[in-house]
Amino acid sequence: MNDVIREIEAAQLKETVDEFHVGDTVKVHGKIKEGNRERIQIFEGTVVKRQGGSNRETFTVRKTSGGIGVEKTWPLHSPNVEKIEVVRRGKVRRAKLNYLKGRVGKRAKVKELR
Repeated sequence: MNDVIREIEAAQLKETVDEFHVGDTVKVHGKIKEGNRERIQIFEGTVVKRQGGSNRETFTVRKTSGGIGVEKTWPLHSPNVEKIEVVRRGKVRRAKLNYLKGRVGKRAKVKELR
């Protein structure tokens, strides 16, 4: 039974996955369907966490829009994620940056990796 599930999951994996880590600022190019039209919308923010494995792996991106924090979770191997573009690398010392939720302004920034 497990072999069958593994084969199905392996078929759903993307061949190439963009390299990024927690703390990086990324632009996620996501496909949006409006009626019968399809377009690409860019969501730019800091990667707060990556979790899961195989084809179930997800990542969460956080940005502030109009002074309000917005988080969006994307499946890594989804066909709706066109590409992930790294804007800048972040220097962090933990796997999940949940402490950013309580911060505003400059305190909500992550230091850049040199």
